Amino acid sequence: QVQLVESGGGSVQAGGSLKLSCVASGFPLSTYCVAWFRLAPGKEREGVMSIGRDGTITYGDSVKGRFTISKDNAAGTLYLHLNSLEPEDSAMYHCAARSVASVYCPLDRSAYAYWGPGTQVTVSS
Repeated sequence: QVQLVESGGGSVQAGGSLKLSCVASGFPLSTYCVAWFRLAPGKEREGVMSIGRDGTITYGDSVKGRFTISKDNAAGTLYLHLNSLEPEDSAMYHCAARSVASVYCPLDRSAYAYWGPGTQVTVSS
């Protein structure tokens, strides 16, 4: 059974940093696309970053240069490093995984079958 569980969210001031983790179980992290999405009140779900089985990274325009994504295949854990945080980054952050072993990892929510419950990030000005 595929399961994704996020952690690491919290409240920080603008300019601060956080490291989010997503523990994946029930599938090999090395084989499938995984991604981070975020959802803020009143806004559409936004693709943040994705990483493919070959390590190819796709960035959302709003976070390029500030956030980085990485994974530890052996530990089955996906990470999102959030730097230079802005109040506009406040949202519930979810990790997601595709159900097909593809090298294509779009930042399109419809491409992902499995989702974690999320971890809240709040950035104050």
